[in-house]
Amino acid sequence: MSPTRRTFVKQVASGLACSTLLTMNTLGSSARGKGPVVGDFHLTARPWHPLTTSAADILDAVEGICRFTVQHQDDDGAIIDPFLKREHQYATPYFAHAMGTVLHAGRSMDLLDAGVLAMERATRAFSQGHKNIPDGHGEFFIAPLTTALALYETLVDEARIAVWRERLSVDVRQVMKGMRSRTNNWRTYPMKGEWLRYQAGLVDRGAAVAFIEDGWHRRSQRERIAGDAWNLYQDWSSHRQSHAVEAVGRGNLLALVASGYDGPSASEINALVERGTETSLWLQDPSGQCPPNGRTDNHVFNDVLYQLIFEVMAERTAAQGDHYRAGQYRRAAQLAFQSIQRWKRHDEPWTGSFYVTKNFFDPARRIGYQPASQYSNYNGAVMYHLAEAYHARQSAIEEQPAPAELGGFVRMMDPRFGSVVANAGGMQVFVNLKGDTIPKYKIFWTPLGAVRFARTGWDSRLGPSDGVALYREQKGLTFGPAVRERTGWRYLAAHAKDYEGTLRIDFEHPLLVKFTVVYAPITGSGGAIYYHHFVVTPDGVLTRLTSPHDTELGLTLPLLENDGRALETAVEARAASTKYPDGLGNGDAQHYLLLNEGVLAPGASLQSTYGWLKPVLVTTPADSIDLFVYPKSAADPAGVAVQESFVQTATGFRTLLGEVDGTLYIGRFAAGGFGNRLEFRQDATSKLDFDKPCNFVAQHINGSITAIESDRPVTVTYKGEKLALGAFEPLYL
Repeated sequence: MSPTRRTFVKQVASGLACSTLLTMNTLGSSARGKGPVVGDFHLTARPWHPLTTSAADILDAVEGICRFTVQHQDDDGAIIDPFLKREHQYATPYFAHAMGTVLHAGRSMDLLDAGVLAMERATRAFSQGHKNIPDGHGEFFIAPLTTALALYETLVDEARIAVWRERLSVDVRQVMKGMRSRTNNWRTYPMKGEWLRYQAGLVDRGAAVAFIEDGWHRRSQRERIAGDAWNLYQDWSSHRQSHAVEAVGRGNLLALVASGYDGPSASEINALVERGTETSLWLQDPSGQCPPNGRTDNHVFNDVLYQLIFEVMAERTAAQGDHYRAGQYRRAAQLAFQSIQRWKRHDEPWTGSFYVTKNFFDPARRIGYQPASQYSNYNGAVMYHLAEAYHARQSAIEEQPAPAELGGFVRMMDPRFGSVVANAGGMQVFVNLKGDTIPKYKIFWTPLGAVRFARTGWDSRLGPSDGVALYREQKGLTFGPAVRERTGWRYLAAHAKDYEGTLRIDFEHPLLVKFTVVYAPITGSGGAIYYHHFVVTPDGVLTRLTSPHDTELGLTLPLLENDGRALETAVEARAASTKYPDGLGNGDAQHYLLLNEGVLAPGASLQSTYGWLKPVLVTTPADSIDLFVYPKSAADPAGVAVQESFVQTATGFRTLLGEVDGTLYIGRFAAGGFGNRLEFRQDATSKLDFDKPCNFVAQHINGSITAIESDRPVTVTYKGEKLALGAFEPLYL
């Protein structure tokens, strides 16, 4: 290595170490510490505009799936799966409810007979007990069929409604198969359903309350959510808890209390699900996706569940008088709805339906599927829960920036999940401190390492595309260290049984977040320890990989190269990138920019839920691997320009995108941090002087301040004028 290059590497190491030390002295270090009250900041790091998705837009999507699904209805009313060639699970009752929603709104009246026929089929099967219900999924029938009654009341005669009501009055013990053993999220379906049946006059109140309380106290439902550090729902059905399935259990419990449940445990259930749902605001990525990992990861209906839950909470929070948080929930719901549009099909004969998993491969190949994943039931889940979201939308609530767009936090989930989410100014990093070591359905769902970089206004599919861990092949790929072994390099994602990560939080601010993941061996086999440092800004993420051991360093970069459609990937001397070609994307690209000496070498591709991932191994003889992760939008500077502009300073770094100086950040649209002064390099007159140190955010246009916000009452001097700021009260100039 040349003397010049070696000096540069030492400067990078020194700058990061200095910056980390400064911020630790300022705010302290804690894997569970909260830092600034980021949930109370209002100003975003990028220009922000409302999405204004309407209830009619949601109904359009429901109607589209209904029109697709009716093509697969048989003469008896059953929805036949196009691949299984039979009725599967809950596809028919979900269609019946969604079709009723569309008809009740005065749409698609030509499909009235199809909706009635589905109700006939589903209610008849329900009345005959679980042996006559497809795949023994009776508990999934209760809620959609019960709420569908009111939708069809004005569409069919009273005699038919009376028959359906009688059929839906069957004892729950006849409907559920293996009632005592079904204690995971499946239990929450009949808990929700029994209360709805009581409200509809189909079952006795005492029996409904007894069933719900039994489920809560004796069938493990309370432990699954009350025992979690953040009150997320633990399904206990995969080795690492599933963030995907988490939304199912929590969503059903939220629906229970939102529908007015007033039994003995109502207040406790309410408090737990509300806290868990507030937590999920931080877990959503800025493009609207729910978090990755666990059984049923990266299925499209997962995002719909988030949309539904956020719609419910928007209305509830508005009713409680917290209109700002209600606006955040409404915004988050619309982000989720926007997210699923990427997987809506427009090709005949599938028009209106959605891919089951988040890729564009032929569904017959079942890429990323679990055994229950079928086209009919999971499109059924999308249309049913979208219909519920449509019904939940009752009032006009002004959108507010969601926490995923504001940033300013690092959160470590309960150890059973083993995940970390960090966000600065709408730039999210999602890291798994633990990976799967026990397969579910002979599949590893949660790979060890960083699995998601997402940014506001950018397509988060591009990298690292949630990573991959292959059980049979014992291979894996994430953004993380590679381990040097005698036989060659092995990616950390394939070492989940030997390695785990621990988290250190160094600094949290809405525009700047710093944290470190320490990967260490957990078995007697030994191995090197790795420190992966992250400096997260609204523009991108500076990462630095080091080890206290005398070992050659390696870092893996996952490039999405084919998700059923070919992407454009490039591996050059000091950079790797991927993007959708013109016509398939909006110009977004993911760039991995090496900042010091190293070699980039592509390897054999692995197939993930998203598609084929090409691993790029970065190796170096230096003491660190320093790399900038740059999610680029079409109008942003080129990756090579950002790389060439990178300059390390004593307290941070700067590029043509922005600058980090200790605990301060200055970007193209916003600036701020922790301190008492901020100066713009391009305009010395545009400086802010605070009368005491504070956390603050300032929006600007070319250095001219347009809004300021602080986390405590302060006086700020700007261009000779003293301005008084209240805590979390934006001042617009």
